[in-house]
Amino acid sequence: MMLITRQRTNAACLAAAGLLAISACSSDGSGGSDASDSGKISGADVGESKSPSADPSTSDTPEKGAPAFDLPQDVTVAIEKAQTGDPKKDEVLRDVGYAAKAQIEAFAKGDGYTANMQRYYTGLASPYWGKQIKKYRDRDRTVTGQYEYYGLQVRDLNGKVATARYCEDQRKAFGKEIKSGKVIRTKSSKDAFVETKLEAQKNAKGDWQVRQFEWKKAAESCVRG
Repeated sequence: MMLITRQRTNAACLAAAGLLAISACSSDGSGGSDASDSGKISGADVGESKSPSADPSTSDTPEKGAPAFDLPQDVTVAIEKAQTGDPKKDEVLRDVGYAAKAQIEAFAKGDGYTANMQRYYTGLASPYWGKQIKKYRDRDRTVTGQYEYYGLQVRDLNGKVATARYCEDQRKAFGKEIKSGKVIRTKSSKDAFVETKLEAQKNAKGDWQVRQFEWKKAAESCVRG
């Protein structure tokens, strides 16, 4: 079943890699102040699908028309390349990967409306991240470390709307104080493995844009050694 497109104020409750603590999103979409292990999109019921074959290497070679990213030297983003055998699904996963990288770049810059964020986010997701990134920057925080994304899958593809999922490994990703440069290290646990499910829409320029999503910490399908 596709994720519904009903507009809800807190439908885009998700926290960035290594930044789950900054997002006070309740799982029922009420915008409460209690931290949760998951952020739900109302009506989300994504069916199971077979995993695509994944290249153990990451996608380092930029494709034609790929976005340019400007990351600080202490931040790396590794995205496992997945090939489904379907060019249309591969296109979705490519842009989902770009969206994940755009998010980390935005936190590093302290700007939720970078060119890449505007290119790969729309709907409720865009203003949500704009606010979260500003709050994080206002707290004298930025990001550092290694951000890893893997297990990318397209769950459903219907014309210009797709649902997808991916895993995130936050064990080597941390927050950092901007003024002092102090790295805010956290103890590693299963909570460092996060599954994200999302809905994306293809725009007139041919880019797939994330418009709403949900996440779950300590997702068993994402835990690895």
